[in-house]
Amino acid sequence: MVEMRDLLVEIGTEELPPKALRRLAQAFADGVGAGLAKAALAHGELHHYATPRRLAVWVQGVPIAQADRIVERRGPALTAAFDDEGRPSKAAQGFARSCGVSVDELEKLETDKGAWLVYRSQQQGMATPALLPDIVRQSLAALPVPKRMRWGALREEFVRPVHWLVLLFGDEVIDCEMYGVRAGRETRGHRHLHAQPIYLSAPQAYAPLLESEGHVLPDFAARKEAVRGQVMETAARLGGRAVIDEALLEEVTALVEWPVAVAGDFEKRFLELPSEPLISTMKGNQRYFHLVDAAGKLLPHFITVANIESRDEAQVRAGNERVIRPRFSDAAFFWDKDRKQSLAARSEALKSVVFQAKLGTVYEKSARSAALAAAIATDLGGDAPLAQRAALVAKCDLLTDMVGEFPELQGVMGRYYALAEGLPAEFAEALDEQYLPRYAGDRLPVTIAGRALAIADKLDTLLGIFAIDQVPSGDKDPFALRRAALGVLRIIIECALPLDLATLLQRGAEHFAAAVPARAVVGKVYDFMMERLRAYYSEAGIPADVFEAVLECRPTRPHDFDMRVRGVSAFRLLPEAESLAAANKRIRNILKQASERGEPVPEAIETSLLSEAAERHLAEAMNDLAADVNALYDAGDYTAALQRLAALRAPVDAFFDSVMVMTEDARLRGNRLALLARLNGLFLRAADFSRLQ
Repeated sequence: MVEMRDLLVEIGTEELPPKALRRLAQAFADGVGAGLAKAALAHGELHHYATPRRLAVWVQGVPIAQADRIVERRGPALTAAFDDEGRPSKAAQGFARSCGVSVDELEKLETDKGAWLVYRSQQQGMATPALLPDIVRQSLAALPVPKRMRWGALREEFVRPVHWLVLLFGDEVIDCEMYGVRAGRETRGHRHLHAQPIYLSAPQAYAPLLESEGHVLPDFAARKEAVRGQVMETAARLGGRAVIDEALLEEVTALVEWPVAVAGDFEKRFLELPSEPLISTMKGNQRYFHLVDAAGKLLPHFITVANIESRDEAQVRAGNERVIRPRFSDAAFFWDKDRKQSLAARSEALKSVVFQAKLGTVYEKSARSAALAAAIATDLGGDAPLAQRAALVAKCDLLTDMVGEFPELQGVMGRYYALAEGLPAEFAEALDEQYLPRYAGDRLPVTIAGRALAIADKLDTLLGIFAIDQVPSGDKDPFALRRAALGVLRIIIECALPLDLATLLQRGAEHFAAAVPARAVVGKVYDFMMERLRAYYSEAGIPADVFEAVLECRPTRPHDFDMRVRGVSAFRLLPEAESLAAANKRIRNILKQASERGEPVPEAIETSLLSEAAERHLAEAMNDLAADVNALYDAGDYTAALQRLAALRAPVDAFFDSVMVMTEDARLRGNRLALLARLNGLFLRAADFSRLQ
């Protein structure tokens, strides 16, 4: 039985980048696992650990050596290895010499594809300790680190300076050196709570010893839940609920090795300000968790997570309160100062803010968006003048001191300043909603003005950037055009808006100056957006052939496109779907061939020419269904329409079983082509079913 040992690898560093820590830990573990697999070292469970000062991997049950294996070298084919009298050819003799054996010692390999000479030898497996250093080096070298650094006189680079290295295989230290540090069996505890080395007798002792002696919780997931639990418990003691943002929780977890939640307070007078600047300061600048009451209103408390158990927690609390007070005071000052000037009064200053050198100023962009937003609001039955006025001042909050300090609050502060001026609620909401959705899964605009403005602003950006030929390539998308395109599509589809995308793009292009060839790129922008729509449905689990079937019909209203996709997806599950899809392919091919031959297809079907029972039955079945199906199509109920069309399976199958379409009689042939064209048309009102797999 093969002897197995546990493996522990730990690299100790200066503080690692917190936002990348979890990804680095997973990548390191994946790298070690892949390295072991490549070396044919099967193993048991793999655990990874990460704190601000370390990355570690514990692998259970690694064999002490690779298994011996048979190595097979294939030589010349038997037909070329021997002559007619059975004597070895020069090719056979040369192959044998290269293997260090005689021709007689070679074996024969016979397969379905032929027979060859082959040499088989047993290769002894290498000892695992000899393989481990390179596995670890390659795993560390492959970490997803955008920028590495050097320190001291070392030529090696890593994300941070390395201070210690543990490489333990069972109770054996693997003797090697990396990043100027020799591997050992001593880890380090908390920088302040346990600065002394911790001796590791075996890999499995790693996590328990660090926690019990070193005041370090090395397991990232366990430490994250410890932080969450402490924050929630502290908030409950204060009579509130902590708002735990997962990204912030991950970052805080990556900053501490021994988390201790500490509560703090701020003056209630600051609650008179909009809550967003206060929350942004607490989360973004200080990495605090804020608290709300049962109604969701901000409370004058915060929770920070320290990396140490302090003997004087009051001092820690006071220090954090002291830091946050001037930031809140600045926010209060900005709030008071910004409200002394209306948003509209700042509009003129946008003429000096460049949006893009070739596309002009933000003022000009706002004017273009305003014209398009008014047209969209009209299409949606909304207040077009209100949408237009909102679009003209939509970017004015960019010039306020508050947004200058907190850029992430653009739009949010515009809404607050509009409400403070006494402007209509829909007007104010539109200033915030223009940026929605800000990220994948974000909420969508609710007001008509907000939807109009969000769509207009994004389409203007898409048209303008495409017109100056700065389309996204690879990972580069500086103007976030992919997000803008998907945002427009989500708003139209998920809000069920009756808007025609092609028409919107044509309208938007008309508002650009003559020097900007926006009209010439309308088709390119539309195609780009269709690719984003493809990704949208792919993520929703819609099969690619369903999307292609609908796309082939080029519907230009995204909500209508969506209803077609849903209808075809439902149809695809019906037992009749496969047969009808195959029939549609056959019909499309027949009609295509007729067109290529220049053979006309009559518009009307002559009942008197329906000579076969199967074609009469098919014509009657279509006549019975056509009115209802077309009415359902007109109502946008593609699912119901296609379910009705599924009833045509039997007459369609019977038609192709017993009727020859391309008969020599020209009148009969034309009439049958007309019959198929009408059947094809019924399905094409939803999608091209010949594209279904």
